[in-house]
Amino acid sequence: MSDDDTVVVWDESMLAYDMGDHPLDPVRVELTVALARELGVLERPGVRLVKPEPADDDVLTRVHDPRYVEAVRVAPRDPLFAGFGLGTSDNPVFEGMHEASALIAGATVTAAEAVWRGDARRAVNVAGGLHHAMPARASGFCVYNDPAVGIARLLDLGARRVAYVDVDVHHGDGVQKTFWDDPRVLTVSLHETPLALFPGTGFPDETGGPEAQGTAVNVPLPPGIDDPGWQRAFHAIVPSVLRAFQPEILVTQCGADAHKLDPLADLHLSVDGQRATYIALRALADELCEGRWVATGGGGYALVEAVPRAWTHLLAVATGEPLDPATLTPPAWRELAAARCPGRQIPLRMTDDADPSYEPWQPSGEPNSVDRAIAAARRTAFPLLGLDPHDPRD
Repeated sequence: MSDDDTVVVWDESMLAYDMGDHPLDPVRVELTVALARELGVLERPGVRLVKPEPADDDVLTRVHDPRYVEAVRVAPRDPLFAGFGLGTSDNPVFEGMHEASALIAGATVTAAEAVWRGDARRAVNVAGGLHHAMPARASGFCVYNDPAVGIARLLDLGARRVAYVDVDVHHGDGVQKTFWDDPRVLTVSLHETPLALFPGTGFPDETGGPEAQGTAVNVPLPPGIDDPGWQRAFHAIVPSVLRAFQPEILVTQCGADAHKLDPLADLHLSVDGQRATYIALRALADELCEGRWVATGGGGYALVEAVPRAWTHLLAVATGEPLDPATLTPPAWRELAAARCPGRQIPLRMTDDADPSYEPWQPSGEPNSVDRAIAAARRTAFPLLGLDPHDPRD
């Protein structure tokens, strides 16, 4: 295994996770894979495309209530079905719902197994990241919680310390809920403040259950935050808590919906800022986990304008050298994007011409809204992890 061995879990059958006329359109995943392929990312040395198998009930019920799994299975056959969060506008029932959802979960399990067993240094499932699903309830476009299922599989395989970092614009509530009282799993979420955005959780004082204090870290950020502010918050929190926890493997949810063009949220990140975050996550995996990194997709509703570029950058970072932001999007991809999503603005380059550089956090000075968010997260979580909330070296 070389330093750049990466498994990309992918098959077109994963596009069957399709809720119809719904913001979570699988075209964003189709266009991501097409863009990565056109740019040669998936043909790099050491990259293996692996077809997933659906997660079976034994794997799913490590996280989900068996009654819920059965409800997901039977709901499409009952036109009057209601309950378990299904049949709502957020989570409509669709044909083949169990099979499609189990396949997404199985893909993240495949990624986790490949990395843990040493078959690859890193693994990516861009169709995954369905982090809102609860043990017995669908939520926020998510039926089965594939990151939680993947982490549970890692624990069953013998992992003792798993770090989960969620950079979606929404709080990673389902993963936090699943491992709330499990000291083996650290969940870290940076997200738009729950005062302004679904799911209404992810406040700094959510720090873990009685047996796992300090293993939930939440950084709610103000609406309108841009790349420098977001990077400042990320680097003021994430490296310190990961170093304190000393994970054996890093699992990340890389939702692209913090982008400034996303229609469902109010943060103002660029694809340049998202690329910088992926590079930082890979560096932390290299520093702390001998490179072991499992990355999933997540939210993202600027279907053409942002998601394919962001996740192609993610795939590039995971498979080797990051793409030059000035890279042009290939004409063949532009034609496909225009055909799949007529009337949308097709990006011509892999950049938004944004500068994601930032000033590192310091505890002195007049705090702005970003620094207040940083201070609140450090004040509540850091002491529980043996860190000094006022020391910028921690």
